[in-house]
Amino acid sequence: MNQKASTKPVALITGVGPGTGSALARRFHKAGYAVAMLARDADRLKALETELSGSKAYICDVADSAQVHATIDKIRSDLGKPDVLIHNAVGGGWGTFLDIKPELLNRNFQINTMGLLYLAQALAPDMIAKGKGTIIATGNTSAQRGRALFAGFAPTKAAQRILCESMARDLGPKGVHVAYVLIDAVIDVPWTREAFPDRPDDYFIQPAHIADEVFHVSEQPRSAWSFNVEIRPFGEVW
Repeated sequence: MNQKASTKPVALITGVGPGTGSALARRFHKAGYAVAMLARDADRLKALETELSGSKAYICDVADSAQVHATIDKIRSDLGKPDVLIHNAVGGGWGTFLDIKPELLNRNFQINTMGLLYLAQALAPDMIAKGKGTIIATGNTSAQRGRALFAGFAPTKAAQRILCESMARDLGPKGVHVAYVLIDAVIDVPWTREAFPDRPDDYFIQPAHIADEVFHVSEQPRSAWSFNVEIRPFGEVW
């Protein structure tokens, strides 16, 4: 373990891409965390690792239990035991239940729900032993409703939210805060700008603002913990 690992808290963030994941990494780094950044794309992580000194990138498919455990062992060695877990990795896809291939639903379940389970089972014992820690999953309104074209996605996010709730009820009395941050918005990234070219700027939610709220939830005192947290632009219809 290096010298910095002995002094900095550690945040493990999955799904570190060009939007929310990168914003989360920057926010926790700004707060003094050593950030373990997980994604499947090496090129995506390389520049961010250079930018955020003291943090490290790890190539990991969270749907693969063996990869998750091997990566966490490496993080413990490189940075220390994670104090915060943010499961931001997401598997998605479009289609009605008649149109989708069953493999899509299964793959999304492996990433969204089983990935959370693998990560939490590996990290929660250390948090319980310390009597503190935070586990947060980022979600969306598909966790609450199953629209026709989201048949391959919504069931997996609903399962993810319910798994988080079960974890929160178990871990809360042991000092570990579990929360579900639901993002009811179109996130401002290049491909959404291309998809909605005529929408005003305030139609989109900014990744940095999502990261600020997730960080706020992670810092809540144990006398006032949130579980279900919903964020949306002021003009979002809900």
